[in-house]
Amino acid sequence: MSGEPLRRPVRMVDVGDKPPTRRAALAAGRIELPHEVLQDVIEGRIEKGDVLAVAQVAGIMGAKLTPQLVPLCHTLPGLEAVDIRFEAEQGGITVYAEVHCTGKTGVEMEAMAACTAALLAIYDMCKSRAPGAAIKEIVLLEKTGGKSGRWTRDRA
Repeated sequence: MSGEPLRRPVRMVDVGDKPPTRRAALAAGRIELPHEVLQDVIEGRIEKGDVLAVAQVAGIMGAKLTPQLVPLCHTLPGLEAVDIRFEAEQGGITVYAEVHCTGKTGVEMEAMAACTAALLAIYDMCKSRAPGAAIKEIVLLEKTGGKSGRWTRDRA
């Protein structure tokens, strides 16, 4: 061994000199559900209540609480919008979480946390009927603003 430290110090990146810009991020993720459970979610027949309404609120809360969940994530001065949308597809639901703010750092983490929280809420609401439900592939689809401008995941 060369005597190098096993751990490197961590730090929150200094964004103090960056100008605030309008920023947005869109994330998506999917939960796979059995057909009959998916139908009951769509038709509002899940015992705990309106699954998608609860998931929307959970997603908004997830975006707002991101700095408490991700240790080196900056606290943003104020999110301007959080939009949680759903698409029912064969075998599951895709959740889209879009977050907007004007600030010195991006909202990618907030969008992915919002998507994750919404998916977890769906799982929680359906777990008694679908304990094998699977949350899949939470990804950033797009981000705008800041020095790097616009980035979009290839959607082939």
